[in-house]
Amino acid sequence: MVPAPLAWRPRYAFSPAVVRSLLEVEAARAVVEHTPVPPGAAEELRHRARLRSTHYSTRIEGNRLTLDEAAAVIEGGRLRFHGRERDIHEVRHYWHALLRVEEWAAQGGPLTEERLRRLHGLVERGPRARPTPYRDGQNAIRDAGTGLLVYLPPEAHDVPELMAALVRWVEGEDAAQLPVPMVAGLAHYQFVTIHPYYDGNGRTARLLATFLLHRGGYGLNGFFSLEEHHARDLQAYYDSLVTHPHHNYYEGRADADLTPWLEYFLHTLATVFTAAQEEALAAAQQGRIVKPEAIRNLEPRARVALGLLANRERITAHEVAVALGLSDRMARVLLHKWVEDGWLEVADSSRRARAYRLSAIYRQFIGNSSAAGEAG
Repeated sequence: MVPAPLAWRPRYAFSPAVVRSLLEVEAARAVVEHTPVPPGAAEELRHRARLRSTHYSTRIEGNRLTLDEAAAVIEGGRLRFHGRERDIHEVRHYWHALLRVEEWAAQGGPLTEERLRRLHGLVERGPRARPTPYRDGQNAIRDAGTGLLVYLPPEAHDVPELMAALVRWVEGEDAAQLPVPMVAGLAHYQFVTIHPYYDGNGRTARLLATFLLHRGGYGLNGFFSLEEHHARDLQAYYDSLVTHPHHNYYEGRADADLTPWLEYFLHTLATVFTAAQEEALAAAQQGRIVKPEAIRNLEPRARVALGLLANRERITAHEVAVALGLSDRMARVLLHKWVEDGWLEVADSSRRARAYRLSAIYRQFIGNSSAAGEAG
């Protein structure tokens, strides 16, 4: 007889704090969804949120780049920070993984183990990485200062079944009956609890939560950075993940009450959603502007390019290539297509320094001075 597959049944309660945070999340979500933000301002908000998410999620794991340096790496392409090559790669990889998560969420479809392994490959090795196999040995989380054992995850031979159970739960009936933010929070917790890899577990778990929020209609137009709030009070983040006093997964951690973690996660989500609501309302004061058809229907990669134009008058193929994790040749192909679509135009046609800007007919719809700075 084939044994029944392992089932994960998280323990939690709808405490007053959980319910209050869910109501705050819904209220902020409704405001943002019904606030007409000018397209240029919206792309700038998205771009800034992605930058903060990338910087703070990698910073949690010890990345030494500042926010400005992370932005320079993403937008500048060829900048170098001597002795911090690993930090540079981490930032670029997370940025590309975040863009891919947004694309996957827009496409819909189920969460699968293959997609999770692919996500970890993006985090660890970049856009051309293959899906990463789970760890084949034990690892341990230790205090960076004292070296003392903080958490001992499940043994490697249990990881595949535990991960399969997590995916089944996310896509199953139990999760379907829960608010999406709760599903995202519980999936985040269980991923880092299983700790299926030697490294990159925290970054992948945070991207998993982002994927589930976006896929479930809680992407908030990309205006929020959950990672930033985790990083600003890192001790609270770590403390909330400790749901049982014993460090060993098999000594109570697997069956712990996850209500305290959910209270933390949902309170954090309510906080960042409220902040995003305020940013959206402020941006909307620029006036109601109807998006032209070409901008309204932009594909995700084109929206990233538009986000770059929110902060500058021109972009180059290399800058687009760096932001999207593509070759310069592929970026030139995309830019040529966007010129043909009519929302970009060639600003400098020299072979060595070709640059692109918004076409004149669309600059009036972008609510920022940099994009409107050139009259053509």
